[in-house]
Amino acid sequence: MTTPALAAEFEAHRPRMFSLAYRLLGSADEAEDAVQDAYLRWSGARREDIEQPAAWLAKVVTNLCLNRLTSARARRESYVGPWLPEPVLTGAGALGPLDSAEQRDSVSTALLVLMERLTPAERAVYVLREAFAYSHREIAGVLEVSEANCRQLYARAVRRVAARTPRFTPLPEQRRDLVESFIAAAREGDVAALEKTLAADVAWWGDGGGKVTAARRPVVGREKVLRFLVGVAERYLAGVELSVAEVNGSAALLGHLGGELLAVVTFEVRDGVITEAQAVMNPDKLGFVRGQLDGR
Repeated sequence: MTTPALAAEFEAHRPRMFSLAYRLLGSADEAEDAVQDAYLRWSGARREDIEQPAAWLAKVVTNLCLNRLTSARARRESYVGPWLPEPVLTGAGALGPLDSAEQRDSVSTALLVLMERLTPAERAVYVLREAFAYSHREIAGVLEVSEANCRQLYARAVRRVAARTPRFTPLPEQRRDLVESFIAAAREGDVAALEKTLAADVAWWGDGGGKVTAARRPVVGREKVLRFLVGVAERYLAGVELSVAEVNGSAALLGHLGGELLAVVTFEVRDGVITEAQAVMNPDKLGFVRGQLDGR
């Protein structure tokens, strides 16, 4: 097969491989690197060794990500302030089809943060099973473990993930309406209206990575979050344009100043109010979304 043909075949699989790598790593930049490394292996492999390209690439990408997860965990332990995954605009299908609540949940910021508690192997099994519907036999082949071991890894992962607060996923339009109400109240400085959008035990997480000003610990409780947001508005929101976009499968807030993206805030919603907000402000983590907004 000629090099252009090889490249064309790989490109047909690239979206799925990026979608897999992002769920495994929580980083768009690292996911792109893993996919590029997979291409190098693809271009150097013997064609007779690749019976099913999709399965072969999934195995290569998964194992490349497993290698990265060990070093990524060490880096995140020394990260300044809370660590949040890199946001990705999903309206155009960057992370695959998100037609169901389960598919949207598979790329939610909250789930990606929660999966940081899993071992690399548990995370790989959980993602392949839940997001890509692989059988235990197929996953065992990808990870080169026994099917029984694969089932044990999956059971442990499910228990850890299920330990989080149960979520009652609202319809996308309901979530968007709530986010738009939050933005309108923030833009107008309407504290009473803002209060109505927040749960009593709401938590606000900020990821500045030591690069920009952000709370080093989560702000918890409606009154504390309100005081925090009022302070942020007074100090930083002058001239900032707030808008709504689909990020990681649901409506999110984008903040721009002079055309420059400053923040992406995703939200967890339950019973018609915001229970958690995750604000990514570290400029290093906004590069992928900037590229998407610029059409790159």
